[in-house]
Amino acid sequence: MKTELLEKYIDAYLSTLKYLDDFVSQTAIEYNLSFEQYLIIREIAQRDGLTMTDIVDERNVTRAAISRQIKMLLKRNYVYQEADANDRRRMLLHLTPDGKEAERIISKKVRERFNGWIDIFGQAKAEEILSFIQDFGAVAGNGTAKEIKE
Repeated sequence: MKTELLEKYIDAYLSTLKYLDDFVSQTAIEYNLSFEQYLIIREIAQRDGLTMTDIVDERNVTRAAISRQIKMLLKRNYVYQEADANDRRRMLLHLTPDGKEAERIISKKVRERFNGWIDIFGQAKAEEILSFIQDFGAVAGNGTAKEIKE
């Protein structure tokens, strides 16, 4: 029974769940941005003056991974860095006008598509799915399901 359920989960992932990532990525690609790069400019738009360390700490990823993404954002003129007046070693991240425009348009399109899903499935179903994803993330982040049960 568990093997059959696993196969159904794999099929669902391959045919449906990947779409969750793709629906943001498709819009970001129009601006030559990856999903991760879009998430970074979105964070900077919400909290101007973030540092690379802030992003690393919040995402629980390596500094090298974020550094590569920021380097591409700098190269594409979506972000710029400015030394912190209180500590010149700290580099604050800001969006350029192009970065602000890209973030605004991508976020708007993502919101519109997401709102369309809520119109189709309803608020309660959307919250139920979110709750499951959060629960799954909490379990996955703390070990395997077997380890959690024991």
